[in-house]
Amino acid sequence: MKQQQNGFISETILILLGVVVIGGLAFGLPQYGVYTKSLNGKAQLMEAEYTRQTAVLEAQAKLDSAEKLKQVRITEAQGIAEANRIIGASLKNNPEYLTFLQIQNIQEGAEKGNKTYFVAPNQAGVPTVVQPTK
Repeated sequence: MKQQQNGFISETILILLGVVVIGGLAFGLPQYGVYTKSLNGKAQLMEAEYTRQTAVLEAQAKLDSAEKLKQVRITEAQGIAEANRIIGASLKNNPEYLTFLQIQNIQEGAEKGNKTYFVAPNQAGVPTVVQPTK
């Protein structure tokens, strides 16, 4: 009888253990599915956030680069404008130098085979360059 009682208890424990395991699986598997979907969703969200941050940083780098390039071009233009102002001021009241440059250019052109003639001076006192007519 004792052996029969021990067998009954063992079977009962096994049945209860089976019910607990099956009940745990029945409850746990759907919860596990929800948990894994939640983790996947969080991973996708983090990836999207990282991608967005990367795009923002790349755009900011392009903007910074364009701003620096703009500053370089402005500085270059200011330098050219200043050089032009200095040259213009030095030539403003110096018609003799302008005449010299014109004659020099005519001579250089003649050395290269240019058949240009000039008539000097005109009403402004500056030589006039004339191409020969055929």
